Amino acid sequence: MEALHALGAARTRGWHGVPADARWARLGGQLVVPATERRPPFWVWNAALNQLYMSTYHLAPDLTPHYLDALDRYGIRFLSGYTSSLHALATAALQLGRTDLRMLVAFTNAEPVGDHQRAAISAAFGCAVRETYGMTESVAWASECEAGRLHQWPEVGIVEVLDGELICTGLLNSDMPLIRYRTGDRGRLAPPGSTCTCGRGLPLLEAVEGRTSDVVVTRDGRQVFWLNPVWYGIPVREAQIVQESIGRLRVRYAPAPGFVAATARTVVDRLRQRLGEVEVVLEEVPEVPRSANGKLRAVVCNVPPAERDAALVRP
Repeated sequence: MEALHALGAARTRGWHGVPADARWARLGGQLVVPATERRPPFWVWNAALNQLYMSTYHLAPDLTPHYLDALDRYGIRFLSGYTSSLHALATAALQLGRTDLRMLVAFTNAEPVGDHQRAAISAAFGCAVRETYGMTESVAWASECEAGRLHQWPEVGIVEVLDGELICTGLLNSDMPLIRYRTGDRGRLAPPGSTCTCGRGLPLLEAVEGRTSDVVVTRDGRQVFWLNPVWYGIPVREAQIVQESIGRLRVRYAPAPGFVAATARTVVDRLRQRLGEVEVVLEEVPEVPRSANGKLRAVVCNVPPAERDAALVRP
């Protein structure tokens, strides 16, 4: 969607003084090489966008130094990516004492930003950290200004709040016209008449709450957020991946016509390509259970905190 990309450039890069030709890195959920590969590169250069696309599937503690070296080698000037992925990079940079990676700004997406994450990313890359909010359906979008407030992009859609849930009507996405769409995200609008010290008149989102999709933690200390590609082309009505322990996943799925034994093997293979050797238990269900707010959580991590923390600090 050209219009959305244009808005994105104006209200992220433009607001923060990023030159149009600045090289940038995107940490995203596309698999560049199999997860079993232990030698870089784990990224690909997109010359048309001046973008270094870095797969998040290899952000293990022993591999993050390679990512940091790539940021330096490609002359990257700003970052964009999942909050947890940027935080993992920042943690590695701080632990290694890297002071050579100075960025203009870092944009987070897909996950809320905790204060500790914001502080670490800012310290590691010497820049401001700005949160963005949006979704695939493109019925709402928002970005953080230099004053730290989330401004809505009213061209994308109209945002209402009903019983704490964001209800949105899309205005920009003609391929998916949605009216008063229940996003499943919880949030609050700023009180009527609220203004921002940045001087912009765009409406404000006071907060976006409860939008965290759980991150799967692997044996070698990686945090994997984006697992949607596992389901590309797979005939299911809905599905959910539950991490029960570091080495065990339960996959709940409601099959659609065409789901056969070979389909199940494909799901298992795709998970292992991304997560390494892991036990996968397939559980066929008529419907995937919803969370308390009625939203289907695509990924749920039930790993005890002690086991999770042990994996994340493993050398």
